[in-house]
Amino acid sequence: MPNTVLGVIGGSGVYDVAGLENARWERVESPWGEPSDSLLTGRLKGVDMLFLPRHGRGHVHSPTSINYRANIDALKRAGATDIISVSACGSLRENLPPGMFVMADQFIDRTHAREKSFFGRGFVAHVSLAHPVCPRLADALDEACAEEGIPHARGGIYLAMEGPQFSTLAESNLYRSWGCDVIGMTAMPEARLAREAELPYAIAAMVTDFDCWHPDHDHVTVDQVVAVLSQNAEKARRLIARVAPKLGPERTPSPLGIEHVLDTAFITAPDKRDPELFAKLDAVAGRVLRKG
Repeated sequence: MPNTVLGVIGGSGVYDVAGLENARWERVESPWGEPSDSLLTGRLKGVDMLFLPRHGRGHVHSPTSINYRANIDALKRAGATDIISVSACGSLRENLPPGMFVMADQFIDRTHAREKSFFGRGFVAHVSLAHPVCPRLADALDEACAEEGIPHARGGIYLAMEGPQFSTLAESNLYRSWGCDVIGMTAMPEARLAREAELPYAIAAMVTDFDCWHPDHDHVTVDQVVAVLSQNAEKARRLIARVAPKLGPERTPSPLGIEHVLDTAFITAPDKRDPELFAKLDAVAGRVLRKG
């Protein structure tokens, strides 16, 4: 069984990880383009770690301009075995106030301007996304939040919107009527791509505001969001430091069998596969492609 290499994708306000041993920034080239930033590598509490600031240091990428494919490919290429995302979000529920961390386990994808798959014309593949979050990773996040005294909720539906603008009131109320719990701009297609790369994924969605549905908080401003972001960022660093030893250096497979989803995913006949796309999949799908 391979050792754990925990990939952490940091959201708004989380641009580094404190306490990494032998920490250094390493640039990873990807055939899918430029990742958001270099990877911060090191060891945390005995666990190998790769950290990627989703928006880049200094927050230079919008939710739409992020190259999600390059980010996931770079993490896989650098050896990641699991991915934990920390991501800012708005709340669609009264009982999920700012400062709460939500371990969402379902997503509704309303993004429309992003590349959402590593596969396509010339090499078609289909993976199941019925259960997009790995329960083993979500359990570790849940336990770590409890031990750190971080207010949190286990489970919930994350609505991924395109952005970068916040919701209209009509949209916010629509998403509430659908049963969504939080709203953000980055979990999709990130979770989709992680699954295609056979990387177990879980998210700690950090609530910064009540979106615009709440009668007492109906005008979301960047200043308000940033104020809560700084508080959440410190909680996120504590959470990461607590969750790493829970996963441990000796890796346990996902109970969902995520590490083998590509075994039955390819549908394009081998002699019809696009050689250029085939070559770009060397990290994401290399485990299966090398067999053929």
